[in-house]
Amino acid sequence: MTKNSLRHIGFAFLAAFVFVAAAASTVAAQSRPQKGTPPTESGKKNERPKPLTEEEKKKLEEEKKRLEEEKNAIIDTTVEKVESNIVAVDAVVINKKTGQIISGLKKENFSIFENGVKQNLSSFATPEAPITVSLVVEYSKWTEVFGSAAGGYFEPGANEVIKPVAYFLSRFIKAPDDYASVIAFDMRPTPITDFTNDPARLNRTVDLLLRNRPAFRENNLFDALKFALVGGVGDSVVLENSENEKSVYGGMVEVKSKRRAIILVASGIDTFSKINYDQIRKIVQEAGIPIYIISTGNLFFKRYEPYLGATDGLIGQPGRLTFLQAQNTMNTFAKESGGQHFPMTFEGEIPGYLNSINSLLRSQYSLAYDIPEKHEPGKKYKLDVKVDVDGDGTTDEKTFVVQHRPFVLVPKPDQKDAKKK
Repeated sequence: MTKNSLRHIGFAFLAAFVFVAAAASTVAAQSRPQKGTPPTESGKKNERPKPLTEEEKKKLEEEKKRLEEEKNAIIDTTVEKVESNIVAVDAVVINKKTGQIISGLKKENFSIFENGVKQNLSSFATPEAPITVSLVVEYSKWTEVFGSAAGGYFEPGANEVIKPVAYFLSRFIKAPDDYASVIAFDMRPTPITDFTNDPARLNRTVDLLLRNRPAFRENNLFDALKFALVGGVGDSVVLENSENEKSVYGGMVEVKSKRRAIILVASGIDTFSKINYDQIRKIVQEAGIPIYIISTGNLFFKRYEPYLGATDGLIGQPGRLTFLQAQNTMNTFAKESGGQHFPMTFEGEIPGYLNSINSLLRSQYSLAYDIPEKHEPGKKYKLDVKVDVDGDGTTDEKTFVVQHRPFVLVPKPDQKDAKKK
């Protein structure tokens, strides 16, 4: 390297040092407190206090009196929060012979009874409101096995539970008023999307289920149904890409909507949920939200029943009694929630089931009545809704059936918080 080169490098370092020093001095100067602009000769540093007007004196006295009253107030700790004693019931009227859903009825066509005592309807809504649904889908290794009874080796068995979800979301959830959420479960429930009516997000939900494969073979149905109804702490919503592994999820009971329902697509088999059958029955009864069920295990059972043992096999293969128990479980959930059960026998029945579910949801009459005293926690109150379609003063039990939840069950105080854990 030549002397001239060294000289140029030295000048460069010197210039850089001078620039940094100048910048530092500027920043230091800016960081120092700046002196304020001195006042002009005509300005006043402080104004002398002015006497209060009569209006200002009056306001001051009122404020002083209010503060004194608050200071001497006696707090009554015995005052309880007033709760509304209103019972809401969703009802669908169906012709027994034809299966036709009856619409266009009025408040005068209905009578509602609690424990045999007729109640006065305080509110009534016709079936014109939008729907809000949670689709709860079984997504496990057993789902693949059961679904293979329809698709065989030509498509993944899990598609048999994904198809109903995709069909309902694409055909019946219409923006801006309808909303849907999707919860997939195996050994634990995982919300794929929270309530939305965005077609793009609903499509991503279906795509995610189609692209992935079930990881576990456990079907914890009871835990998943509890999670969908009352919520709790669970996996974060998948499509929200949350950094938190766990989040608080609000169940359907917290949703403020006139037409709410759970659509359950599952085999009906529960392996080892944290809660038992009696506990989930109480939760279903207390929620009062209709559950519409498509049981996929029935398709597998009908096809392979002759080859199944009476009880479960050594490797966990469900036996005939397990499938029969699953059907009874689904029947109970549907009946005690005011919903309906569709035991699938052939794959081609799915569109018809979903059309029926949509019609039933859109045709719910919302009834409500006031009770003079609060219900006793933990006690069942039988409900009976009757309809007089032609308005002649006589109810039409022989011709029409009213689909609704069969009773009201109020949870005990110590059970309300325990449900969400």
